[in-house]
Amino acid sequence: MQTIYEASILLVDDNPDLLVLVGDSLRTAGYTCIRTAATCAEARALFAAAAPELMILDINLPDGDGFTLLRQLHAKADVPALFLSARDADADRLLGLGLGADDYLTKPFLMQELLLRVQRILQRAYRAELCRAAPPALELGDCQVDLDDATVYRPDGVTLPLTATERALLQKLADNRGHIVTYDALCEAVWGADYYGCENALNVHIRHLREKLEENASRPQWLLTVRGIGYKLAGEAQR
Repeated sequence: MQTIYEASILLVDDNPDLLVLVGDSLRTAGYTCIRTAATCAEARALFAAAAPELMILDINLPDGDGFTLLRQLHAKADVPALFLSARDADADRLLGLGLGADDYLTKPFLMQELLLRVQRILQRAYRAELCRAAPPALELGDCQVDLDDATVYRPDGVTLPLTATERALLQKLADNRGHIVTYDALCEAVWGADYYGCENALNVHIRHLREKLEENASRPQWLLTVRGIGYKLAGEAQR
């Protein structure tokens, strides 16, 4: 695993709508390996086939409960876990953490908060592995971007976080650095196959990215517009 976005995540919840919502949000944020289960039995089978790097577990499941499931799975491998639950009693929270869960988030929750918690758990749990495999920072002149940490380091000493959407856009552009990435390809990378109607949102996120990356956002040197086609991340500053 070179970045946290390559981590395998096992999502267990009996609510099919929530499985889709959280799964899609994780993929939009850049995570590439999401497996889902609606029961304890399904979760145990997926875990046995390949242990994940992170588990996101509901407590109330049709054939058991998340607490017992965590005990069973931790007996096989000590995998980081985050509980998502409608049960907000302190006793449940303490029990979950006492069983070895890394975090506990009560439903309903803000999706951005879940993404931040997932990011922090993975960074903390796999810090040594990520450091060994860390790719070089993305360099844009004197500005550096750590895509793994979703952080921009500006030459004036200012540090700026990237949102999940900004990071996904910049990752797609960086993967194709020096080449044009079409509007469609960028929208699909961020919003998936059902991206129609997102072109205006794309332009807004590109503008925000430029404000973080460029010395002068109105005269970009790095994140360039290719009129009528898409955008390109320049290999060299355009002056």
